[in-house]
Amino acid sequence: MASNGGEDMGVLSPRKLPEQPIFTTKAHVFQIDPETKKNWIPASKSAVSVSYYYDTTRNTYRIISVDGSKAIVNSTITPGMTFTKTSQKFGQWSDPRANTVYGLGFSSEQDLQKFIEKFKEVKEMTRQVVNQTPPIPPSTNQNSTSQVNGNEESHSSSSKHANSSQPRQFLHHRSSSLSAMQGSDTSSKQDANLRERRNSFNSSPNNSSNNASESQLKYENDRLKLALAQSSTNAKKWEVELQTLKNNNSRLTAALQESTTNVEEWKKQLAAYKEESAKMKKKIVELEKRQSGSEQVAALQTELQQLTERLERVQLDNQDKQDEINQLSLRMSELSARETQSSTLQSRCKKLEDENDHLKLKVEDLQRQLTERNMSHDQENSELLRLEDQLGNKVTELYEIHEQIISLIRKESHS
Repeated sequence: MASNGGEDMGVLSPRKLPEQPIFTTKAHVFQIDPETKKNWIPASKSAVSVSYYYDTTRNTYRIISVDGSKAIVNSTITPGMTFTKTSQKFGQWSDPRANTVYGLGFSSEQDLQKFIEKFKEVKEMTRQVVNQTPPIPPSTNQNSTSQVNGNEESHSSSSKHANSSQPRQFLHHRSSSLSAMQGSDTSSKQDANLRERRNSFNSSPNNSSNNASESQLKYENDRLKLALAQSSTNAKKWEVELQTLKNNNSRLTAALQESTTNVEEWKKQLAAYKEESAKMKKKIVELEKRQSGSEQVAALQTELQQLTERLERVQLDNQDKQDEINQLSLRMSELSARETQSSTLQSRCKKLEDENDHLKLKVEDLQRQLTERNMSHDQENSELLRLEDQLGNKVTELYEIHEQIISLIRKESHS
């Protein structure tokens, strides 16, 4: 977005705006395409606040609109500006300093009319300031706030102190003389184009109403296309996430089944080792009773000790596997929760698909209405041309009859 008079139009800090809001309304904000100079580019995703601000330090008026933390409109009003109503709910004005054209779409025609009246009132106040007459601030709107921020008074006093050694300037000059001259040329050309469009609208009321309806249909069509594209993007993203969750669930399920199988095998081995250990103990007892050779007893004791150590290792391994099973069980519970979430996402995807279908039908209906409007507009134009031709023929006939009557009168006067 182009800057207004060379200053940054990014995040507006209240300390940089020692103005007071005098009027506030809600509207959709658009900007003209800098390349084609014909198409509108939406500057806000939804209706945002658009306010008139009065700067007591410089005696200037500005139109400001902020979407989140970004200023999408920052236009200083000059006496040469003109706000043009192009349809029942849409209006535009050209800002030569920002080298752009702003457009506002209102929810009702009454809101647009109030904004136009306030624009005329503020422009008259600006003209009085330029003519060095004492300005009278317009009445403050009930919806506007009393101040921009609590630090406004301190900032205003510091601004006054910094500008005390300079003469009081009535316009907010931010650009060099060369950019101002270029902006004036651009403004004069755009004003001429607007006058031609306004004259063409005034010459044909039917064309004006048709153009207004076409503009409204195009606006609704563009808005629905944006919503359709956004919902399609969200649906694709959720489908990818759902597929990823399904793949993770399959892998964890396979790992859990494999671990369960291994644990069963280890349990069988442990039972076999225990049974073998019990048999060895019985053999030792029997050997002790028989008081057989000491070498056999020592060998059996050594084997028994080895079996006992193997049994302890197996028990430790079994404990580790049991911990792993518990962890896998927790992961399975998490997967179950994710499956529930994935089913919710599936329902949301289905709902979005239904909304997409509905939006597509609505877009097709709007396109059909636009086509019908264009066809009726062409028929009306052809009818007007035919009537114009008939009127021209009648005028020609009347002129010929008039000439014949004059020639007859002359002949009678001579005779």
